[in-house]
Amino acid sequence: MLISTAYAQGMGILDQNALIQFLPLVLIFVVFYFLLIRPQQRKAKDHRTMLDALRRGDRVVTGGGIIGTVARVDNPEEATVDIADGVRVRVLRSTITSVLSKPDPAAAREAAKQKEDARAKAGTKE
Repeated sequence: MLISTAYAQGMGILDQNALIQFLPLVLIFVVFYFLLIRPQQRKAKDHRTMLDALRRGDRVVTGGGIIGTVARVDNPEEATVDIADGVRVRVLRSTITSVLSKPDPAAAREAAKQKEDARAKAGTKE
């Protein structure tokens, strides 16, 4: 026989040592996954969701720091943003970093209705 019995029995100890040596690497990967990779994936998913929900009238901030209002969503890659009176720029949707405020049509209608009611009351009292 080429392999002695004592050497063959010692292989179990070698396998345990190899497992113990790789355990710190596995633990480091687990820590990296939960502290770095997973939160980054979640943030990317939230950003994609925000871009998919982008609508006309949203106030946005671009990657260059320009604040504007979405005038039109042209296609899945581009949007037209008003940055000043009469100034419209086409931007890539992926460069929009955040949405500052979303217009609430129901709230706007309610505010307009309350204004009309206040005007009507003021007109009847006179």
